[in-house]
Amino acid sequence: MIKNYFESQNVTAIRGATTSSGNTLKEIENSVVELIDELISRNSLDPKKILSITFTVTRDLDACFPASIVRKRFGFDSVAFLDCQQMYLPNDLNFCIRLMALVTLPTGCSINHPYLRGASNLRNDRS
Repeated sequence: MIKNYFESQNVTAIRGATTSSGNTLKEIENSVVELIDELISRNSLDPKKILSITFTVTRDLDACFPASIVRKRFGFDSVAFLDCQQMYLPNDLNFCIRLMALVTLPTGCSINHPYLRGASNLRNDRS
């Protein structure tokens, strides 16, 4: 029975990104909450199936950690989080928050990578 469960599940990476309207706790919180809501709803995710989320932020965002927002707002106590500063590139998006979530999904599920706000230009095929 355990073998059948794991054969029907895949660990999958879901990417996503958004932009914040500024570098305040409230502005970042609004963007992160919207991104996580979209990640969950677009992929019909059971939050218990989220294994980890890595956030990267551009160097102009330093008011808070996105992971702390998600832990407090969504109560993801069993999710492993990591916050990183994204590599700097000239002409990159300002106030950009990216994520990669590792989740378990049934085999054959389609994935919808949420790219929101100004980040929708990063992946025209995924917005």
